[in-house]
Amino acid sequence: MMIPKTMKGVLLTGHGGPEVLQYRDDIAVPLPSPNEVLIRVHAAGVNNTDINTRIAWYSKNDGGDTDASWSGNALVFPRIQGADVCGVIVAVGDNVSAARIGERVLIEPCIREANGEALESPWYNGSECDGGFAQYTVIAAKHAYAVNSALSDIELASFPCSYSTAENMLTRANVTAHDRVLISGASGGVGSAAIQLAKARGAQVIAITSPSKNQQLLDLGADQVILRDVDLVDTLGENSIDVVIDLVAGPQWPQFLQVLTPGGRYAVSGAIGGALVELDIRTLYLKDLSFFGCTVLESKVFQNLIHCIEQGKITPIVAQTFPLEAIAQAQDVFLKKKHVGKIVLTIPD
Repeated sequence: MMIPKTMKGVLLTGHGGPEVLQYRDDIAVPLPSPNEVLIRVHAAGVNNTDINTRIAWYSKNDGGDTDASWSGNALVFPRIQGADVCGVIVAVGDNVSAARIGERVLIEPCIREANGEALESPWYNGSECDGGFAQYTVIAAKHAYAVNSALSDIELASFPCSYSTAENMLTRANVTAHDRVLISGASGGVGSAAIQLAKARGAQVIAITSPSKNQQLLDLGADQVILRDVDLVDTLGENSIDVVIDLVAGPQWPQFLQVLTPGGRYAVSGAIGGALVELDIRTLYLKDLSFFGCTVLESKVFQNLIHCIEQGKITPIVAQTFPLEAIAQAQDVFLKKKHVGKIVLTIPD
Protein backbone atom coordinates (compact mmCIF):
# COMPACT_ATOMS: atom_id res chain seq x y z
CA MET A 1 0.00 0.00 0.00
CA MET A 2 1.04 3.61 -0.50
CA ILE A 3 2.25 5.14 2.79
CA PRO A 4 1.36 8.85 3.07
CA LYS A 5 3.85 11.42 4.34
CA THR A 6 1.48 12.96 6.88
CA MET A 7 -1.19 11.55 9.18
CA LYS A 8 -3.94 12.43 11.59
CA GLY A 9 -3.26 12.08 15.28
CA VAL A 10 -3.33 13.67 18.73
CA LEU A 11 -0.28 15.48 20.07
CA LEU A 12 0.29 15.92 23.79
CA THR A 13 1.90 19.37 23.88
CA GLY A 14 2.58 19.65 27.62
CA HIS A 15 1.31 18.73 31.06
CA GLY A 16 -2.17 19.93 31.92
CA GLY A 17 -5.84 19.45 31.19
CA PRO A 18 -7.54 18.33 27.98
CA GLU A 19 -6.47 21.59 26.33
CA VAL A 20 -2.93 20.19 25.88
CA LEU A 21 -4.28 17.48 23.55
CA GLN A 22 -4.16 18.75 19.95
CA TYR A 23 -5.83 16.85 17.11
CA ARG A 24 -3.79 17.43 13.94
CA ASP A 25 -3.82 16.23 10.35
CA ASP A 26 -0.27 17.24 9.43
CA ILE A 27 1.85 14.99 11.64
CA ALA A 28 4.76 13.33 9.85
CA VAL A 29 4.33 9.59 9.37
CA PRO A 30 7.23 7.82 11.12
CA LEU A 31 9.53 5.53 9.17
CA PRO A 32 10.62 2.15 10.54
CA SER A 33 14.29 1.96 11.45
CA PRO A 34 16.20 -1.35 11.41
CA ASN A 35 14.41 -3.99 13.54
CA GLU A 36 11.18 -1.94 13.55
CA VAL A 37 7.78 -2.22 11.89
CA LEU A 38 5.34 0.46 10.80
CA ILE A 39 1.76 -0.22 11.91
CA ARG A 40 -1.43 1.28 10.51
CA VAL A 41 -3.42 1.79 13.70
CA HIS A 42 -7.10 0.85 13.58
CA ALA A 43 -8.11 1.22 17.24
CA ALA A 44 -6.50 2.34 20.50
CA GLY A 45 -7.70 2.01 24.08
CA VAL A 46 -7.86 4.71 26.76
CA ASN A 47 -5.87 4.08 29.94
CA ASN A 48 -5.16 5.62 33.33
CA THR A 49 -1.51 5.87 32.30
CA ASP A 50 -2.29 8.24 29.44
CA ILE A 51 -4.16 10.60 31.75
CA ASN A 52 -1.64 10.25 34.58
CA THR A 53 1.16 11.18 32.20
CA ARG A 54 -0.77 14.16 30.84
CA ILE A 55 -1.44 15.62 34.30
CA ALA A 56 2.08 14.79 35.62
CA TRP A 57 0.60 12.45 38.25
CA TYR A 58 3.75 10.30 38.21
CA SER A 59 5.88 13.23 39.34
CA LYS A 60 7.00 13.11 42.96
CA ASN A 61 8.22 16.68 42.65
CA ASP A 62 4.91 18.50 43.24
CA GLY A 63 3.79 17.92 39.68
CA GLY A 64 7.10 19.14 38.26
CA ASP A 65 8.14 18.31 34.74
CA THR A 66 11.50 16.70 35.54
CA ASP A 67 10.17 13.28 36.54
CA ALA A 68 6.66 13.04 35.13
CA SER A 69 7.06 10.26 32.58
CA TRP A 70 6.18 6.65 33.32
CA SER A 71 9.88 5.84 33.85
CA GLY A 72 10.43 8.78 36.20
CA ASN A 73 12.23 11.00 33.71
CA ALA A 74 11.10 14.19 32.00
CA LEU A 75 8.57 13.74 29.20
CA VAL A 76 9.58 14.86 25.71
CA PHE A 77 6.98 17.03 23.95
CA PRO A 78 5.18 16.83 21.67
CA ARG A 79 4.32 13.21 22.33
CA ILE A 80 1.77 10.89 20.75
CA GLN A 81 0.26 8.85 23.57
CA GLY A 82 -1.66 5.58 23.39
CA ALA A 83 -0.50 2.24 24.79
CA ASP A 84 -3.35 -0.02 23.61
CA VAL A 85 -2.83 -0.55 19.90
CA CYS A 86 -4.45 -2.86 17.38
CA GLY A 87 -3.44 -2.50 13.75
CA VAL A 88 -1.76 -4.01 10.72
CA ILE A 89 1.93 -4.00 9.77
CA VAL A 90 2.28 -2.02 6.53
CA ALA A 91 6.06 -1.65 6.26
CA VAL A 92 9.19 -3.09 7.85
CA GLY A 93 12.70 -1.84 8.50
CA ASP A 94 15.94 -3.63 7.77
CA ASN A 95 16.41 -7.00 9.50
CA VAL A 96 12.64 -7.62 9.61
CA SER A 97 11.07 -10.12 7.22
CA ALA A 98 8.82 -8.57 4.58
CA ALA A 99 6.53 -11.55 5.19
CA ARG A 100 5.30 -9.71 8.29
CA ILE A 101 3.62 -7.05 6.12
CA GLY A 102 -0.12 -7.59 6.41
CA GLU A 103 0.00 -9.14 9.89
CA ARG A 104 -2.73 -8.03 12.26
CA VAL A 105 -0.95 -7.22 15.51
CA LEU A 106 -1.24 -6.05 19.08
CA ILE A 107 1.59 -4.00 20.59
CA GLU A 108 3.12 -5.08 23.88
CA PRO A 109 2.89 -1.84 25.91
CA CYS A 110 6.00 -2.44 28.05
CA ILE A 111 8.90 -1.64 25.71
CA ARG A 112 12.31 -3.30 26.21
CA GLU A 113 13.83 -2.48 22.82
CA ALA A 114 13.92 0.80 20.89
CA ASN A 115 16.05 2.22 18.11
CA GLY A 116 17.49 -1.23 17.51
CA GLU A 117 18.93 -1.54 21.01
CA ALA A 118 17.94 -3.19 24.26
CA LEU A 119 16.88 -0.61 26.86
CA GLU A 120 18.51 -0.44 30.28
CA SER A 121 15.13 0.53 31.78
CA PRO A 122 11.84 -0.34 30.06
CA TRP A 123 9.70 2.31 28.38
CA TYR A 124 5.93 2.55 28.17
CA ASN A 125 4.37 2.88 24.75
CA GLY A 126 3.09 6.44 24.41
CA SER A 127 5.24 7.78 27.24
CA GLU A 128 8.94 7.44 26.43
CA CYS A 129 8.11 6.87 22.76
CA ASP A 130 5.17 7.70 20.50
CA GLY A 131 2.17 5.41 20.74
CA GLY A 132 -1.11 4.69 19.03
CA PHE A 133 -3.22 7.86 19.13
CA ALA A 134 -2.47 8.40 15.44
CA GLN A 135 -2.95 6.68 12.10
CA TYR A 136 0.55 5.19 12.11
CA THR A 137 3.10 4.17 14.71
CA VAL A 138 6.47 2.43 14.72
CA ILE A 139 7.64 -0.14 17.22
CA ALA A 140 10.39 -2.73 17.59
CA ALA A 141 9.29 -5.83 15.67
CA LYS A 142 9.63 -7.98 18.80
CA HIS A 143 6.87 -5.92 20.48
CA ALA A 144 4.36 -6.37 17.63
CA TYR A 145 2.58 -9.67 18.28
CA ALA A 146 0.60 -11.32 15.51
CA VAL A 147 -2.92 -12.23 16.64
CA ASN A 148 -5.27 -14.61 14.84
CA SER A 149 -8.78 -13.83 16.04
CA ALA A 150 -12.29 -13.23 14.75
CA LEU A 151 -12.66 -10.32 17.20
CA SER A 152 -12.93 -6.78 15.82
CA ASP A 153 -10.10 -4.25 15.95
CA ILE A 154 -12.01 -2.37 18.65
CA GLU A 155 -12.39 -5.51 20.75
CA LEU A 156 -8.73 -6.44 20.34
CA ALA A 157 -7.63 -2.93 21.31
CA SER A 158 -9.28 -3.46 24.69
CA PHE A 159 -6.73 -6.13 25.63
CA PRO A 160 -3.04 -5.10 25.60
CA CYS A 161 -2.54 -2.79 28.57
CA SER A 162 -5.30 -3.89 30.96
CA TYR A 163 -5.09 -7.60 30.36
CA SER A 164 -1.30 -7.80 30.32
CA THR A 165 -1.20 -5.76 33.54
CA ALA A 166 -3.72 -8.12 35.14
CA GLU A 167 -1.94 -11.24 33.91
CA ASN A 168 1.37 -9.84 35.15
CA MET A 169 -0.08 -9.25 38.63
CA LEU A 170 -1.48 -12.78 38.76
CA THR A 171 1.84 -14.16 37.53
CA ARG A 172 3.90 -12.23 40.07
CA ALA A 173 1.56 -13.29 42.90
CA ASN A 174 1.58 -16.89 41.61
CA VAL A 175 -2.22 -17.23 41.64
CA THR A 176 -3.39 -20.85 41.41
CA ALA A 177 -6.65 -22.77 41.52
CA HIS A 178 -6.28 -23.10 45.30
CA ASP A 179 -6.38 -19.35 45.94
CA ARG A 180 -9.11 -17.03 47.13
CA VAL A 181 -8.45 -13.74 45.33
CA LEU A 182 -9.75 -10.27 46.26
CA ILE A 183 -9.74 -7.68 43.45
CA SER A 184 -10.17 -3.96 44.09
CA GLY A 185 -11.34 -1.60 41.36
CA ALA A 186 -12.85 -4.67 39.74
CA SER A 187 -15.06 -2.88 37.22
CA GLY A 188 -12.20 -1.06 35.48
CA GLY A 189 -10.18 -2.35 32.57
CA VAL A 190 -7.51 -4.10 34.65
CA GLY A 191 -9.95 -5.24 37.33
CA SER A 192 -12.40 -6.81 34.91
CA ALA A 193 -9.48 -8.45 33.12
CA ALA A 194 -8.16 -9.82 36.42
CA ILE A 195 -11.54 -11.42 37.17
CA GLN A 196 -11.47 -13.35 33.90
CA LEU A 197 -7.81 -14.30 34.06
CA ALA A 198 -8.00 -15.41 37.71
CA LYS A 199 -11.04 -17.55 36.92
CA ALA A 200 -9.14 -19.03 33.96
CA ARG A 201 -6.59 -20.20 36.54
CA GLY A 202 -9.37 -21.78 38.61
CA ALA A 203 -9.19 -19.32 41.52
CA GLN A 204 -12.14 -18.14 43.61
CA VAL A 205 -12.70 -14.44 42.92
CA ILE A 206 -14.19 -11.74 45.13
CA ALA A 207 -14.65 -8.40 43.39
CA ILE A 208 -14.98 -4.95 44.97
CA THR A 209 -17.14 -2.46 43.05
CA SER A 210 -20.16 -0.15 43.24
CA PRO A 211 -23.74 -1.51 43.50
CA SER A 212 -24.70 -0.64 39.92
CA LYS A 213 -21.98 -2.92 38.54
CA ASN A 214 -22.60 -6.03 40.66
CA GLN A 215 -24.38 -8.12 38.06
CA GLN A 216 -21.92 -7.27 35.30
CA LEU A 217 -19.03 -8.56 37.40
CA LEU A 218 -20.93 -11.70 38.37
CA ASP A 219 -21.56 -12.28 34.68
CA LEU A 220 -17.80 -12.00 34.10
CA GLY A 221 -17.25 -14.86 36.52
CA ALA A 222 -16.78 -13.26 39.93
CA ASP A 223 -17.89 -15.65 42.68
CA GLN A 224 -18.82 -12.80 45.01
CA VAL A 225 -19.16 -9.02 44.69
CA ILE A 226 -18.87 -6.65 47.65
CA LEU A 227 -19.34 -2.89 47.84
CA ARG A 228 -16.28 -0.69 47.81
CA ASP A 229 -17.07 1.09 51.10
CA VAL A 230 -17.76 -1.94 53.29
CA ASP A 231 -15.53 -3.00 56.17
CA LEU A 232 -13.57 -5.82 54.58
CA VAL A 233 -12.74 -7.51 57.87
CA ASP A 234 -16.39 -7.58 58.97
CA THR A 235 -17.53 -8.76 55.54
CA LEU A 236 -14.85 -11.31 54.67
CA GLY A 237 -13.21 -12.13 57.98
CA GLU A 238 -9.63 -11.75 59.10
CA ASN A 239 -7.09 -14.06 57.42
CA SER A 240 -9.59 -15.12 54.75
CA ILE A 241 -7.90 -14.06 51.48
CA ASP A 242 -4.83 -15.62 49.84
CA VAL A 243 -4.12 -12.90 47.26
CA VAL A 244 -5.11 -9.24 46.96
CA ILE A 245 -4.98 -7.72 43.47
CA ASP A 246 -5.08 -3.99 44.22
CA LEU A 247 -5.67 -1.15 41.78
CA VAL A 248 -7.06 1.36 44.25
CA ALA A 249 -4.97 1.72 47.45
CA GLY A 250 -6.46 4.70 49.36
CA PRO A 251 -7.92 4.79 52.90
CA GLN A 252 -9.18 1.19 52.82
CA TRP A 253 -5.67 -0.15 52.24
CA PRO A 254 -4.83 -1.37 55.79
CA GLN A 255 -7.84 -3.70 55.62
CA PHE A 256 -6.28 -5.56 52.69
CA LEU A 257 -3.48 -6.70 54.97
CA GLN A 258 -5.92 -7.68 57.70
CA VAL A 259 -7.90 -9.99 55.44
CA LEU A 260 -4.81 -11.60 53.95
CA THR A 261 -3.91 -15.02 55.33
CA PRO A 262 -0.50 -15.56 56.95
CA GLY A 263 1.86 -16.00 54.00
CA GLY A 264 -0.59 -14.10 51.78
CA ARG A 265 0.43 -12.17 48.68
CA TYR A 266 -0.41 -8.57 47.79
CA ALA A 267 0.08 -7.28 44.22
CA VAL A 268 -0.45 -3.66 43.23
CA SER A 269 -0.48 -1.82 39.92
CA GLY A 270 -2.56 1.27 40.59
CA ALA A 271 -3.60 3.80 43.20
CA ILE A 272 -6.75 5.49 41.93
CA GLY A 273 -8.06 5.81 45.49
CA GLY A 274 -4.94 7.58 46.76
CA ALA A 275 -1.22 6.83 46.52
CA LEU A 276 -0.29 7.38 50.16
CA VAL A 277 -1.35 4.63 52.57
CA GLU A 278 -0.70 3.73 56.19
CA LEU A 279 1.32 0.56 56.74
CA ASP A 280 1.70 -1.06 60.15
CA ILE A 281 5.01 -2.77 59.49
CA ARG A 282 4.22 -5.32 62.21
CA THR A 283 1.39 -6.71 60.09
CA LEU A 284 3.76 -7.15 57.17
CA TYR A 285 6.37 -9.17 59.02
CA LEU A 286 4.28 -10.94 61.64
CA LYS A 287 2.01 -12.36 58.93
CA ASP A 288 4.92 -13.15 56.57
CA LEU A 289 3.24 -11.26 53.75
CA SER A 290 4.75 -10.83 50.29
CA PHE A 291 4.32 -7.55 48.40
CA PHE A 292 4.61 -7.24 44.63
CA GLY A 293 4.81 -3.94 42.82
CA CYS A 294 3.83 -4.76 39.24
CA THR A 295 4.76 -2.61 36.29
CA VAL A 296 7.35 -4.25 34.02
CA LEU A 297 5.85 -7.33 32.40
CA GLU A 298 7.35 -10.69 33.22
CA SER A 299 8.67 -12.58 30.22
CA LYS A 300 6.02 -14.61 28.39
CA VAL A 301 3.14 -12.64 29.95
CA PHE A 302 2.15 -10.93 26.70
CA GLN A 303 2.55 -14.09 24.65
CA ASN A 304 0.39 -15.92 27.20
CA LEU A 305 -2.22 -13.19 26.75
CA ILE A 306 -2.15 -13.64 22.96
CA HIS A 307 -2.72 -17.38 23.45
CA CYS A 308 -5.69 -16.68 25.75
CA ILE A 309 -7.21 -14.36 23.13
CA GLU A 310 -6.73 -16.81 20.29
CA GLN A 311 -8.15 -19.68 22.35
CA GLY A 312 -11.20 -17.64 23.38
CA LYS A 313 -10.46 -17.95 27.09
CA ILE A 314 -11.16 -14.27 27.77
CA THR A 315 -13.87 -11.91 26.59
CA PRO A 316 -13.34 -8.31 25.48
CA ILE A 317 -15.39 -5.78 27.44
CA VAL A 318 -15.83 -2.56 25.49
CA ALA A 319 -17.89 -0.03 27.40
CA GLN A 320 -17.92 2.72 24.78
CA THR A 321 -16.12 3.93 21.67
CA PHE A 322 -15.21 7.42 20.49
CA PRO A 323 -13.52 8.76 17.36
CA LEU A 324 -9.92 9.81 17.93
CA GLU A 325 -10.77 13.51 17.60
CA ALA A 326 -13.09 13.15 20.63
CA ILE A 327 -10.25 11.99 22.88
CA ALA A 328 -10.94 14.69 25.51
CA GLN A 329 -14.55 13.54 25.82
CA ALA A 330 -13.46 9.91 25.98
CA GLN A 331 -11.02 10.64 28.81
CA ASP A 332 -13.69 12.62 30.66
CA VAL A 333 -16.06 9.65 30.50
CA PHE A 334 -13.19 7.38 31.56
CA LEU A 335 -12.47 9.48 34.64
CA LYS A 336 -16.09 9.35 35.81
CA LYS A 337 -15.63 5.58 36.37
CA LYS A 338 -19.23 4.72 35.63
CA HIS A 339 -18.33 2.15 32.99
CA VAL A 340 -17.29 -1.50 33.11
CA GLY A 341 -14.40 -2.52 30.88
CA LYS A 342 -12.60 -0.41 28.32
CA ILE A 343 -13.17 2.80 26.38
CA VAL A 344 -11.66 2.57 22.90
CA LEU A 345 -10.81 5.20 20.29
CA THR A 346 -11.37 4.49 16.61
CA ILE A 347 -8.69 5.80 14.27
CA PRO A 348 -9.82 7.64 11.11
CA ASP A 349 -9.20 6.27 7.60
